[in-house]
Amino acid sequence: MRELAAGSRSNSPILLTIRRIISYAVLILLTFLCLFAFYILIINSTRAHPDIQKSFSFLPGKSLLVNLKNVLKNENLPVLSGIRNSLFVSTSVAAFSTYFSAMTAYGIYAYDFKYKKAAFTFIMLIMMVPTQVSALGFVRLMVSMGLRDSFAPLIIPSIASPIVFFFMKQYMESSLPLEIIEAARMDGSNELRTFNTIVIPIMKPAIAVQAIFTFVGAWNNYFMPALLLDSKNKKTLPILIAQLRSADFLKFDMGQVYVLIAVAIIPVIIVYLLLSKFIVRGVTLGSVKG
Repeated sequence: MRELAAGSRSNSPILLTIRRIISYAVLILLTFLCLFAFYILIINSTRAHPDIQKSFSFLPGKSLLVNLKNVLKNENLPVLSGIRNSLFVSTSVAAFSTYFSAMTAYGIYAYDFKYKKAAFTFIMLIMMVPTQVSALGFVRLMVSMGLRDSFAPLIIPSIASPIVFFFMKQYMESSLPLEIIEAARMDGSNELRTFNTIVIPIMKPAIAVQAIFTFVGAWNNYFMPALLLDSKNKKTLPILIAQLRSADFLKFDMGQVYVLIAVAIIPVIIVYLLLSKFIVRGVTLGSVKG
């Protein structure tokens, strides 16, 4: 009886209301902390360099167009070509990574062969190797192949993405019945047609989720492009932002830095808004095996 009484007290409407209030308060605080950094970025992108040095302001300034004009007119900073290069690399990486990782996951999931478990284990082991460990050897290989200062070393390796492969395989296990594939084979559909016309539509939520993650990762990638790209007209946006931040003290302009970072965030926000409806559905179905 005491246990029942204690249980009824713990589930009383007052306690539930208090828990709900605390939960909402924590969520509001976390949301504020996440959005406050973006608010500072937007405010400072509208202020001039001397105003930014003086103090922080909650009100926007009047130098947004001036900062944007100075960035676009900077001869040492080809911003438009940097945006174009980043868009090309990021879009290509997202497309190659999601498509070929889904194809690899389909091969592991839908086929039974002798070394199936060994192949899966090998791919998972590759996922544990940090990029920095193999960076020096990769750069030397690209130099020997004559591919340095080109976009190929940034795009082609994205075909083999163990993290994306693992997510795709988990999603297939939860939402792609093998009976559908067997029925397509019995109807005379070849494997490539089955993959493109049956598997890909079912995998849309997972592809959208991983497209967001891979696009953002490639868009923000500074390490490998900085090692491989030398030409001024081939540098991506993160390299240009780093160059602007490391400029001479007499030429350093915080207003330009903030407005360039704000410009760099816009494509990421657009991609997220276009594909965000798939995130919860894709993560939920991909993480729970039916």
